[in-house]
Amino acid sequence: MTSTAKTRTTILITGASSGLGAEMARQFAAMGRDLALCARRVDRLEELRAELLAAHPSIRVAVRALDVNDHRAVSRVFGELDDELGGLDRIVVNAGLGKGAVIGSGKPEANLETAQTNFVGALAQTEAAMELFRARGAGHLVLVSSMSAVRGLPKAQTAYSASKAAVSALGEGLSAELSRSPISVTTILPGYIRTPINEKVAKTPLMADTVAGVRSMVQAIEREPRRAVVPGWPWRPIDLALRVLPQRLTGRFL
Repeated sequence: MTSTAKTRTTILITGASSGLGAEMARQFAAMGRDLALCARRVDRLEELRAELLAAHPSIRVAVRALDVNDHRAVSRVFGELDDELGGLDRIVVNAGLGKGAVIGSGKPEANLETAQTNFVGALAQTEAAMELFRARGAGHLVLVSSMSAVRGLPKAQTAYSASKAAVSALGEGLSAELSRSPISVTTILPGYIRTPINEKVAKTPLMADTVAGVRSMVQAIEREPRRAVVPGWPWRPIDLALRVLPQRLTGRFL
């Protein structure tokens, strides 16, 4: 469901202490939105909260420490923030990891941790968000996937791309189920946007700076499409190419 008529005024963002999450918070705050911010590092959240309130004193910002792998805590914290801010109408499932190792290389911990956080943690967040939205019959769920979800990637990126493909499938299934519902579901697939998670990626002309890249995400989220590839250039053409090109060529893009 795509909706432009309703402004989402109260937004929860997970993984908000740095990277995409922190910059989304800054940009939504500049739009006058009230924010609920979650991450493991509550000290960084408090610093971000102070920054946002200094720049935009009319908004409300609530923060909570949250490890998305503590599934009971996810439900509890989402409920607490929903109560504190008088009802969340958009929840951005953003927390994630970029760890990885070659599968079978004797270093399974990084891959298992990434899969646990990126998909099982995302599923726990989605369960908690959808329980709130179904109870009130409205809301906007945003799942932050990745362009890495479009095709399976080799070597140390394999588990990461698989975890993000699972997130995309989760969003696709919910979008189909809720296509005639007042609850919207959007899956965002960012290309390369400069954040701590990809700071080790070699320099590439495909890398967008954090502010511009997140601006494309926020603009897409505001439109509430089912699926959005961002930034649009060059990632929409790459998205189409990845779906049809043979595997021997797709490695040039990711």
